[in-house]
Amino acid sequence: MSKKLKIIFFGTPEFATGILKTLNESEHEIVGVVTAPDKPAGRGRQLHQSDVKKYALENQLHLLQPTNLKSTEFTEQLKELKADLQVVVAFRMLPEVVWAMPPLGTFNLHASLLPQYRGAAPINWAIINNEKETGVTTFFIDEKIDTGAIIDQLKCPIEQRETVGTLYMKLMELGAALSLKTVNDIATGNVTTTIQKDAEELKEAPKLDAANTTIAFNITATAVDAMVRGLNPFPVAKAVLKDDTTQTVKIFKTEVVDKIHEMIPGSIVIEDGKLLVACVENMVELKELQFPNKKRMKTADLLNGYQFTANARFDKASR
Repeated sequence: MSKKLKIIFFGTPEFATGILKTLNESEHEIVGVVTAPDKPAGRGRQLHQSDVKKYALENQLHLLQPTNLKSTEFTEQLKELKADLQVVVAFRMLPEVVWAMPPLGTFNLHASLLPQYRGAAPINWAIINNEKETGVTTFFIDEKIDTGAIIDQLKCPIEQRETVGTLYMKLMELGAALSLKTVNDIATGNVTTTIQKDAEELKEAPKLDAANTTIAFNITATAVDAMVRGLNPFPVAKAVLKDDTTQTVKIFKTEVVDKIHEMIPGSIVIEDGKLLVACVENMVELKELQFPNKKRMKTADLLNGYQFTANARFDKASR
């Protein structure tokens, strides 16, 4: 028999908000929402509220923004809410004093088919690595990251021209459905778990940084194209252009060009109003770019006003 559960929700970005909204509109009660403290952002360094905080305020949910998850003040605030269950989506690692608190435990929704793609950026890396399938997983949190006992999973195909932007929305919707199903199963006592077994080849999903989002063209054109899609619209792939000056260019859209060549990877070819770059195998057409302090534009428009020098090339340094 199902019962109405009292839930504390932990999350920060838009992805988490989609799950929070679904749970908040269910028969269960959100007794508390925990999100990151406001942070200065933009040129004016004004305080930025998380997407989860905005939703919580709009819906008059009890909000907590701790700076220290282990502090006695915060843990006492959690205890006072008398939650049956805690749900975590896209939040930082919780200390045991927090995740072990509620009687029915704490589960996390992760945007991959665990044990594959443990880490901070699973949606991006699934596309970057040219996977054909991904999904969402709910699991009970333990003392390690993304290693707890699996409760449930839902799979999702990755389309041929998928970007992280399109897949993000699909997995948010899928994640909302799976999270509610998991809550309902816990409420009815209808939960069986599976211990994660490491596969022979475990693929990780590390945090994205300047190094692993900068394209090296000493890979195949297919791999370059996958990287661009896996970083669009955020945080966006970059490449180092060496021309009269050295500058970092953002690349939003590419297309693989099946063309055999003997050029050094990173070499630039301009033909028929197209900007092609040599890769280890085939070439890639850069279709949408953004130069520093300039607006994003289609390459055809860029070539109307920008003249590449004869020695211009993209840096082939390994990423």
